[in-house]
Amino acid sequence: MNPAFSESIDSPNDMLVDSDDLLVDPENEKDDVAIINPDSDAESSLRADNYEAMSDFVLPPLPEDPPALAEGHHTWHIEQWRNAPRREHGPVFEVGGFPWRVLMFPFGNNVDHTSFYLEQGFPDGEPPDDYVCCVQFGLVLWNPNAPEIFTHHTAHHRFTKEEGDWGFTKFVELRKLWNTPWDSSGRLLVEDDAANMTAYVRVVKDETGVLWHNFQNYDSKKETGYVGLKNQGATCYLNSLIQSLYFTNAFRKAVYQIPTQDEETLQNSAYALQRLFYQLQTSNNAVGTNELTKSFGWETKHIFEQQDVQELSRKLMERMEEKMKGTDAENVLPKLFCGKVRTYISCINVEYESRRVEDFWDIQLNVSGNKTIEESFKDYIQVETMDGENQYFAGDQFKLQDARKGVVFESFPEVLHLQLKRFQYDIDHDAMMKINDRYEFPETFDATPYLCQEADLTEPWVYQLHGVLVHSGDLNAGHYYAFIKPNKDGWFYKYDDDKVTKATLREVLEDNYGGEYIVNGQTQLSKNSTPIMRQNSAYMLVYIRQTRLEEVLLPVAKEDTPAHLQRRLDEEAAYREARRKEREEQHLYLSVKVITEDTYKAHGGTDICNFDVSPEDSAAPKSYRLLRKSTIRDLAEKVGEDTNVDPRRLRLWCMVNRQNKTTRPDAPVSDSNMSIEEVHQRHLGTKAGELRLWAELAEDVNSEGEGIWPGQPVISNGVIHKNDLILLFLKWFDADAQQLSGAGHIYISREKKVEDLVPVILKKMGWPERLPSGDKLQLRIFEEIKPNMIEPMKAKQSLKAAEIQDGDIICFQKAPDTKSPESDRESPKNTHSDRVDDARLFYDFLVHRRQVRFHAHPTRNANPEEYDPFSLVLSAKHSYDQVAAKVGDKLGVDPTHLRFWTVNATTGNAKASVKRGPSQTLQTILNPAYSTFSNNNQRADALYFEILDISLSELDTKKSLKVIWLSEGITKEDQYDVLVPKNGNVDDLIAALIKKAQLEDETTAGPIRVYETHSNKLHKELPRTYAVMSITDYVQLIAERIPEDDLNAAGTQFIPAFHFQNEPNKAHGIPFKFRIMEGEKFSDTKKRLEKRLGIKGKNFEKIKFAVVKRSSYSKPIYLSDDDVMWDVATQDDDMLGLDHVDRTRVIRNGAGDLFLR
Repeated sequence: MNPAFSESIDSPNDMLVDSDDLLVDPENEKDDVAIINPDSDAESSLRADNYEAMSDFVLPPLPEDPPALAEGHHTWHIEQWRNAPRREHGPVFEVGGFPWRVLMFPFGNNVDHTSFYLEQGFPDGEPPDDYVCCVQFGLVLWNPNAPEIFTHHTAHHRFTKEEGDWGFTKFVELRKLWNTPWDSSGRLLVEDDAANMTAYVRVVKDETGVLWHNFQNYDSKKETGYVGLKNQGATCYLNSLIQSLYFTNAFRKAVYQIPTQDEETLQNSAYALQRLFYQLQTSNNAVGTNELTKSFGWETKHIFEQQDVQELSRKLMERMEEKMKGTDAENVLPKLFCGKVRTYISCINVEYESRRVEDFWDIQLNVSGNKTIEESFKDYIQVETMDGENQYFAGDQFKLQDARKGVVFESFPEVLHLQLKRFQYDIDHDAMMKINDRYEFPETFDATPYLCQEADLTEPWVYQLHGVLVHSGDLNAGHYYAFIKPNKDGWFYKYDDDKVTKATLREVLEDNYGGEYIVNGQTQLSKNSTPIMRQNSAYMLVYIRQTRLEEVLLPVAKEDTPAHLQRRLDEEAAYREARRKEREEQHLYLSVKVITEDTYKAHGGTDICNFDVSPEDSAAPKSYRLLRKSTIRDLAEKVGEDTNVDPRRLRLWCMVNRQNKTTRPDAPVSDSNMSIEEVHQRHLGTKAGELRLWAELAEDVNSEGEGIWPGQPVISNGVIHKNDLILLFLKWFDADAQQLSGAGHIYISREKKVEDLVPVILKKMGWPERLPSGDKLQLRIFEEIKPNMIEPMKAKQSLKAAEIQDGDIICFQKAPDTKSPESDRESPKNTHSDRVDDARLFYDFLVHRRQVRFHAHPTRNANPEEYDPFSLVLSAKHSYDQVAAKVGDKLGVDPTHLRFWTVNATTGNAKASVKRGPSQTLQTILNPAYSTFSNNNQRADALYFEILDISLSELDTKKSLKVIWLSEGITKEDQYDVLVPKNGNVDDLIAALIKKAQLEDETTAGPIRVYETHSNKLHKELPRTYAVMSITDYVQLIAERIPEDDLNAAGTQFIPAFHFQNEPNKAHGIPFKFRIMEGEKFSDTKKRLEKRLGIKGKNFEKIKFAVVKRSSYSKPIYLSDDDVMWDVATQDDDMLGLDHVDRTRVIRNGAGDLFLR
């Protein structure tokens, strides 16, 4: 019964009570709350004062069948019902050593029913902290004067300190107590305001520690010593298999012996499995399988699709066996999991036998038609007699002979994996179905009867159950979990994803046999009286040979795990712990970034600093994480230590964000004893996430070594004299080196003119006043107002008039000639040259600078591996041709032959070709002006390039077509992108394909035909004169040589053929045309089909052939060898259908067949 909590319900200890939709009305009751209809025949013969009979009635057998520890009952005589308080407690009574009482709400617990609950009866309602008691109980309300009138409810619950009460909010409607006669006698349930309430209590044993557990705050490691695996989406099948292999200790130890120290990468599945096993061994919490599935090469679509466990197990074994070659564990897996089976045909009347011995890693046992694994083994090795028309050909000497055919096991492995065939094809439903038949398996079984006579019997072949892998649900939706016995003796445990619990033998065996749901020997029936079938059943069993239990389940100690693995995982655990501690203590710390003289000089961009660059960059500000109570002096000492400067020469300025979105120093911190938190709040407020400062370095110091600051007010004769000095930052644009760099800072009077900056800058830079030619060195001076606003300054204007203030940036460059400063006012002209001679143009380049990564297109270039990826620094203003010129120069190819492709941000694959146009720029290529579904997932820093055989302008006259070329029947297909003139036809298409695919011409090798397909079915064959512009993008083009048989056949002799799986609307594969012949039996037609398809042997034998009506897709008419297809396929719209499994299927979410990278 599921509890529901409501704040409006008045009950002790925030009592959990049943929600309104769970109780009272027998028709609406949940199955786990046994409500008996008062009008039923079984109840009519009972009397409430017959306590023994009533106990049997209200305490029926439970599905879990827990052993009873104690039973008892107690009757509370309720009087003056109508005068009772809102809630009332009955007397305390004892059952099983625990106190109990009944809690009553006479007029309902906020409902129009009376409410009754069973409650623990400890003094003051406070049970011990470790209080746990599992109880089955029934509450019976009855008329003491007429005991045959009663009503009851039953339930079971795990009573704990947190959930100390359980019962029925809607026990019985109030109107039925006093107003409505209970039965034909006309008597009421409550007469004279009195009634009896009898509580029947059965305390049961909690064998596993989780009986009726709600699993809130459940700790698997604490309760069982083991941890589970997290479910990524639909990976429960993987989790159950991994746990089974993990607890096969010899396998785990062998995996640890794989040398992975030189390949510690998550691309290595062996290393990923080692990590997973070690984490299962050492972790206190459930472990994730993300690393393992990534090592398999799985994507999200594979995570959300349940795969075949047997196939996964085999592939994983193969991969690990491959990794173990050449190691100490090379032969461990075959020894553990590999047995030998003999297939034989033995003649009855002559001495002749043919036999073949093969290895097996698991055994598939038929469930259908068998009741136990012993019956399945007998079915597996049953002998078939070959006689009559089915006689065996025993060579030229003995010819045809009667013979016995069968299989027998030569040996079984130490660990026996039995795959139970729970999923089989149902011919009636024409679909795969789950077999829910009851199928029993023992805790131990003897495999000797299934061995050959020559088998080694020196040790018994008795196997003990180690694991049961269970599937719950049906074919299309279900859940997987496992029961595993980790040790030779002891308990089984249930591994259900991230939860591990102890399990009883009944849960392991009986509950997983499948079949009808049986409780205490009784088949449980549904409402329509049909047996209820179990949805959970075993699909894989793991047995271990008893004589090898010690070897297989040997202890795996810490020293068995690779040292490098322990070291790496311990380091990662320590890092995670440090990060956790950092997050917990984050409120105590403040992040501080400090700009120093060196970082400013290394800064080559706009503003004072880029706070987002990598910490390894020399221009990156110094980063610190300090306690909020740390002082500015403490911070200065750290900065001084990092920059090898006396901290007394440092003064820290607060950086503020200006309205023009720049960040500049605003004011120095006057008191070095202030805490950094106080500075942060006072200057920046609480919204700023980090404290940003500039560390000013004093050029001069006083006698005590403390810095002298030019901007400080001067105190003379007790009078404070403010000076008019302002702080300016200098930047030098070096036109020769084509770079911008910080040039330190200066103090200057705001009354000075702009031209007065020149000598100060020359002194700062250490430049002479005159050039070697004797001419005066002239500077061009600009103010960097913001990144896209760089203004030239007037030489004769004062700094005050120019509105220059503290923290402004002055940029200068050497003048290229001796022009007057007035000429600086001219607007710059961009000649599109790579060299920039004007600082303003260089700033413009910085604003639009983009670093783009170029990769060779992996499928559209002839040899993409020849071109390594490279990066170019470009301008977002560059046109398509300018970008092509840069890339062409880097590659050494003609830029007119370059086509670019955008990059999918999620997959990294090529997305769409870039259109060349006069208005196309790098900005519009990487960041389209509009946002649609097609371009919002595009990388803004990368492009693919394709080197074309022709120029882009010529390409515009061509139409690109994708063509699939079939070379060996229809089994081998190659896709080509061909370019055909837009005014061309299919003839031109074929000529282009021959050239692209380097095929022999039609004269030599035979004519080629092209046809369109849609949804894996033939659409039409294209005439040679068909215009290529009429071919749409919504069809697939197929080209092939015309088979010799088809060359001279008339059109009426062809039938379109296609592939499907089970149903004609599930088409797949390459469709084709096939010639049919009048009067030809289908047995002969199949021979031609085999040749036409290029499919041979068993793969061809698995194909079923049918005639399908194109229009209606009515049920396929399957063909037998004696049929004549000419006579069956009589309509023009008939098609030949090939029914077989789609090996390239895309199931539900696009995941293909199971694979491991």
